[in-house]
Amino acid sequence: MRNRNKQLASNRFWLLALSLMCIALMILSAYSDRVGGPFRVIANATVVPMQTGLNTLGVLLVDVAENFETIEMLREENAQLQAQVDMLIQEKHRFRMEEDELERLRDLFRLDQEYADYETIGARVIGVQGSNWFDTFTINRGSLHGVRVDMNVLADNGLVGIVTQVGPISSTVRSIIDDTSNVSGMVLSTSDRTIVRGDLSLLNEGRMRFEGMENNENVVSVGDQIVTSYISDKFLQGILIGYIVEIRVDANNLTRSGYLVPVVDFRNIRDVLVITKTKADLRGDNLPNDIDYSEEDMAGDD
Repeated sequence: MRNRNKQLASNRFWLLALSLMCIALMILSAYSDRVGGPFRVIANATVVPMQTGLNTLGVLLVDVAENFETIEMLREENAQLQAQVDMLIQEKHRFRMEEDELERLRDLFRLDQEYADYETIGARVIGVQGSNWFDTFTINRGSLHGVRVDMNVLADNGLVGIVTQVGPISSTVRSIIDDTSNVSGMVLSTSDRTIVRGDLSLLNEGRMRFEGMENNENVVSVGDQIVTSYISDKFLQGILIGYIVEIRVDANNLTRSGYLVPVVDFRNIRDVLVITKTKADLRGDNLPNDIDYSEEDMAGDD
């Protein structure tokens, strides 16, 4: 900016000098009309063309100075417009984040309405432990919010997992895809019971395995829903786990097994609902629910 100001001042100086020279030449030209003779010829041959050229140069310098001022004004306007564009982009990002937040809250509300028989509290995922999959993760609700061990956790349209550890302001959730997880389920249409087993190696195919279903006359087909069973020790009854994509009769001809697609997207869990009653509460048991369960303890049903 300082260099431009110096350049403009220099241009104005030369313009003033040239203007004074033009005035002097004009006086000389006027004088040449009175003295006549050879001096008039010399003046006409030299002074007049020089005067014309100097006038043209003066006009050019004025135009250049005005162009510099115009360019500077355009640069300032461009900087102001760029600042406005940056502000609008930030506003757009903020609105998009708020829109995503609103959509997640709507999803939680719809899920809460779907399982309206259960009291729930909302929670947000704040950490994942050692995997791209949400097999074990941390939520921002703990004992101060009423969360206890063995409370069931929901997301999307169905079952995520169960609370295994509780702190004052956070809790650990083990999901049903974890290799140590075994969930007692049943086919919703026939009530045939089965065991849904966690297996992270199958998640790349988007599937989970179920097994131990009785091979009877009940027709179980691809697309049937598998929900949590009424005989589950820790999971509440009727929570959707997934949809059958493959079923076959085992070699012993006594049982059936196959695969299902879980209803929850275990690659991306951001918000969950925690059911504030445990299966033990509904049974009326007075068992302690504030201990950490080892894998051996959980190997039976859940």
